[in-house]
Amino acid sequence: MEEKKIIYALGFFDGVHLGHQALLAACKELSDSCGAVTFTTHPDTLVLGKTPSLINTAADRLKLLHHFGMDAVVELPFDKALQNMPWQDFLALLQEKYHAAGFVCGHDFRFGHKGQGTAALLAEYCKERNLPCKVVPAQKIEDTLISSTHIRSLLGQGDLETACRFLGHPHILTGTVISGKQLGRTIGIPTANLLPPPETVALRHGVYACMAYVENTAYPAVVNVGNRPTVDGEGVTVEAWLLDFDGDLYGKELTLAFYKFLRPEQKFASLGELQAEIQKNGAQVRNFFAKN
Repeated sequence: MEEKKIIYALGFFDGVHLGHQALLAACKELSDSCGAVTFTTHPDTLVLGKTPSLINTAADRLKLLHHFGMDAVVELPFDKALQNMPWQDFLALLQEKYHAAGFVCGHDFRFGHKGQGTAALLAEYCKERNLPCKVVPAQKIEDTLISSTHIRSLLGQGDLETACRFLGHPHILTGTVISGKQLGRTIGIPTANLLPPPETVALRHGVYACMAYVENTAYPAVVNVGNRPTVDGEGVTVEAWLLDFDGDLYGKELTLAFYKFLRPEQKFASLGELQAEIQKNGAQVRNFFAKN
């Protein structure tokens, strides 16, 4: 049986933002069989010796790529062998091992040894071999370039609404629910705790309006990111109060979709004041999703 030929979008795809989505859409214009080629670690780790804080974990990036219609996702280890591979050999590898039948990339995409491969050379390579190819121009919103770097900055500032505009979807974070101190239960606000992945961008500490997904069911949620100063918390945690959920979440996978920053994290004089404020935030979350 002949392997299905696939048109691949090339890139790292951190955030799978609107710029990336333009690449994925171009793939779908060229073929019904589409895929993306990404890397298990950010190329800057090896090339520049420093790793940017990422928008998504590798698992969430994979989830988003499939969500936006990619049938296949190739995750390559960005190691010395790949870093030093001539750009022509990189493309040949994708053709031979992953059944690539054409390529899509951004106008500024660089690949291969010392970044010698360019979008123009990729187009020429494909033309010589009669392979479909499309180079996608820079994508902007109101003269601002859509980029992972800009979105990371917005997330760090807590500007979730602008970040969502540039992402084209809410910012997501997936993790396994861990056991906490269960203080929330004592004030009638049971929370599900996640540890923020160390490789992802540090969100501004504070309270957010989120949608929480557990086993394919969505629940509006009040989510606190921070140190929990009222209860002398240690270390940064992500605590989600699922407004319409009743049950045990320990050990389950929880995906949080962040839509809006509600307020900075603050220390309250008592648990009663904290409870009242969180209840107020719950009403804000319900109101937000009722309108959106």
